This record gives sequence, structure tokens and C-alpha cells, in this order.
Amino acid sequence: MYKDRKKIVVLTGAGMSAESGISTFRDSGGLWEQYKVEDVATPEAFVRNPDLVHHFYNLRRRQLMEASPNTGHIGLVELEKDYDIQIITQNVDNLHERAGSSSVLHLHGELMKMRSTGPHETIVEVAPDKLDYNTGDVCRQGFPLRPHIVWFGELVPAMDQAIARVKEADILVIIGTSLQVYPAAGLINYTRQGTPVFLIDPNEVHVTRTNVQLIQKGASVGVKDLKRLLKELV
Repeated sequence: MYKDRKKIVVLTGAGMSAESGISTFRDSGGLWEQYKVEDVATPEAFVRNPDLVHHFYNLRRRQLMEASPNTGHIGLVELEKDYDIQIITQNVDNLHERAGSSSVLHLHGELMKMRSTGPHETIVEVAPDKLDYNTGDVCRQGFPLRPHIVWFGELVPAMDQAIARVKEADILVIIGTSLQVYPAAGLINYTRQGTPVFLIDPNEVHVTRTNVQLIQKGASVGVKDLKRLLKELV
């Protein structure tokens, strides 16, 4: 299907969804400011106080249901008409999928999924009419369910897939991430020599690569500019 199309790998971070009303980790007044990371986003927190952890992610799912994909999300979908677009996202929301993106790899898990704590780690889809999960909820095998999120201190299972995608990229686009969170921040180092890199972010992002073109704008306007710049590439 995409045999003759350039492969563009897009790495997205919190800034991608910020315009949709999803608060980023550092936002003032957001959910993250009300809770300590070590209390809601670590394996130890879930063991210590599963009620609090479930409550936190129930709130995040409710916030997500009130959000809609922004024009940046939609702009990436429109690029699929001319390019093979492979999205790698650090975000746990489903806004890329809801916008219509056909290939999305989640590095840090998915908010609209739960996972069994049993040996098979069975995945359970969260239904829109059942957003809340509690300590007593279990999988079919009777094991407690936990949010399907990669917490701080846990390995990133999808990292190998992400590296493989970046290695095959003809163009790398980075949107809304400070490139400070590893291992995702290291993906830029797996591009082939000479691969064009576009970085869309309204803030200054320091990178050591020399072939990075900065588009210092938010996701929606930045993706619009990206479309124009892609047409100028030979």
C-alpha cells in the first residue's frame, strides 16, 4: 500500500494533546499537580494504596472523554494521503486513534485499557460506559486489574518496536516533547545518517543533532507548517 511513499515516523509527547485540554505533567492546576508521582504512578504505589491509584486514573479517563482530537492530530491523519505515517506516542490517551491515525504505537501504555496482574497480563478494554475501576475489579482468571500504564521504574516493552520504526524512517518528526524523558528521548539517535528531522514545539528544545529543523509553534499550527515544508523536500 505504501510501497512508493516516504515513511515518516512521528514521535509525539504531551504537547501534542495539550491543545485538546489534556494537562501535561508540568501543567499548573492539572491532575498531576494534585498528586505526587510516587503516590499514583509507580508499582510500589499500587501495592501500597491501590484505591488512590485507581481513583487517579479514573479521573484521567473522565478527563480524556471530555477531550477531542485537535487539528494537529487531524493534520497527521491527512498526511497519510501522501506518506506512510507511523506514529510513536508517549501519550496514554487515544486521541491519535480517535482522529483516525492508522498506525499508533504507545510507548507508555494506554489509558483506555486495564491489565491483569496475573501471569498472562491479559488486556481488558475500558468501555466508555464503565470508566471507573476499583480495587475489587479482577480479570476472568480472578487476578486484580491495574491500569495498562508503564509506570516510573518499569521497563518500556514497546521500545524495541519503536527503535525498529525509527531506523526505517525517511523522515522523523517530533511533536510536543522536551526530549528529556528516557528511553523515548533517545529514539532520535536511531535515525539513519542524513535523515531529516523536524521538531515541533512552542518551547526551546535543546538537541545535539545538526540536521534538526525547529518549528517553534504548538502542535496544530506546527503540523500545518510541517505539511508545507515536506512539500519542499526533494
